[in-house]
Amino acid sequence: MTWYAGADLLVVGTGVAGLTAALRARERGLRVLVVSKEAAGVGNTEWAQGGIAVVRSEECDPSDSVRQHVRDTLEAGAGLCSTSAVRAILGDGAAAVRRLCAAGARFDGEASGALSRTREGGHSAFRVIHAGGDATGAEVQRALVEAGTEVGIPILENHCVVELSHTEWGAVGGALVLDHAGRPGVVQAPAVLLATGGLGQLYRATTNPEVATGDGVALGLRAGAAVADLEFVQFHPTVLHTSATERGSRPLITEAVRGEGAVLLDSRGEPVMAGRHPMGDLAPRDVVAAAINEKLAETGSESVYLDATGLGDGFVARFPTVYTACRDAGIDPLVEPIPVTTAAHYSCGGIMCDVDGRTGVTGLYVAGEVARTGLHGANRLASNSLLEGLVLGTRSADAALRDLRSGSLRRGSVVTERPPAAAVVERSRLQRLMSGYAGIGRHADGLRRAKSGLDAAAVVRPLRSRSEVEDAALGLTAHALLAAAADRTESRGCHRRYDHPDTDDLRWGRPNPLRLDVSGWLIRSTPEESREVA
Repeated sequence: MTWYAGADLLVVGTGVAGLTAALRARERGLRVLVVSKEAAGVGNTEWAQGGIAVVRSEECDPSDSVRQHVRDTLEAGAGLCSTSAVRAILGDGAAAVRRLCAAGARFDGEASGALSRTREGGHSAFRVIHAGGDATGAEVQRALVEAGTEVGIPILENHCVVELSHTEWGAVGGALVLDHAGRPGVVQAPAVLLATGGLGQLYRATTNPEVATGDGVALGLRAGAAVADLEFVQFHPTVLHTSATERGSRPLITEAVRGEGAVLLDSRGEPVMAGRHPMGDLAPRDVVAAAINEKLAETGSESVYLDATGLGDGFVARFPTVYTACRDAGIDPLVEPIPVTTAAHYSCGGIMCDVDGRTGVTGLYVAGEVARTGLHGANRLASNSLLEGLVLGTRSADAALRDLRSGSLRRGSVVTERPPAAAVVERSRLQRLMSGYAGIGRHADGLRRAKSGLDAAAVVRPLRSRSEVEDAALGLTAHALLAAAADRTESRGCHRRYDHPDTDDLRWGRPNPLRLDVSGWLIRSTPEESREVA
């Protein structure tokens, strides 16, 4: 090892959850160190367009309430949300937004001085606050990065976590990290928070940036934590479709465009959502995405169309990011419909934890998209993600402080080894297999083909570079997702099985936890283990 570092709390990730946790921990007097694969501002948070779903008593629809927000979230989650987790997280939303504003975030306002609010799919009220029109994530990221810089939170940029380290008594005690030059080092910390974001790079088409490679899921599994609900990958219904966006990260067309009145049409000009759902174009995302895919198959088209021409010139001011992306592609959304299709967007599952971010492994905490709190269930309600990151970031930092003070976390020597070896699959091949067999529509035979293809293409090699670490993480995460999707023999939320089209509440109205055994094989976790962090 060529270098060493230490802290009370090691935070892996610089999105909304990671930076919120780092700021809270620093405020509470902990020594914090943050690790980021790239610059601190690069990640999923920066790309989030829609906003933050929150009910604030000082300004909300007369008929709206936290209770109604809870109901909408449970409805979108298709019976798999944890009601207690939903209530706890959404109940903390207003306070979390107040802290974010105190950190410097500026949201769009009305002439009266109140914050502007919009409505998105699955919401029964106008409760989504936003910034820069459709640049909420960028504003949240800016505010948190600047707040962290102001108080001097150290961030190791362009550093990659290879593996979590354990103390002699089995608790997580730090991490093995590669620096910007690929030199391995050890960070010792009695508390480690994974806030690594999502896994969109499992698929050929995604709204996620290139850093979203499922790192946290792989790190958590190898550290002994259980994962659940990975089969529920939310595909965004509306990403820009052009000949130049056949694969890779695609420009997102925020759901708020439909919230302001835009309508989805097929290639024949017929409404996509007619007769599909009582909420029409504002139905939950899984419903809209599935309807679009069915229309594409029915018409043989590559895209449907989002007609926002009725929004007039106000479109430019309200959705500047979307407008710029369209114009860059040669499309004028003021006078012509926007060609859109679906793409992998958000993982509803992740490492199992409680509403304070604690996992089943001592010393390991999670927050943000990598965490499975029970908030999202089988399908995430639009704009609940930034809120969850804010709330869990704060709660996990507070939990780590309490655990340190109580003595349940102890410093100890960590077992340091050379970078481990793991199975690596060439990324484009992995993405083809996952997109072909584990997308919106799934079948047992296809899931088996994907697993067999991954096994046949895997090469075991030492993880000595960031690309090898990422590809190994994608491989393990893909196997876990395929195992979960194969197990769940029903259709629910984001998980649709052509061979099991019905929902089976009796057998599958629960999470299906998985973990690695001592030999590195994925196995079902026991009900007792899942209840420990539920």
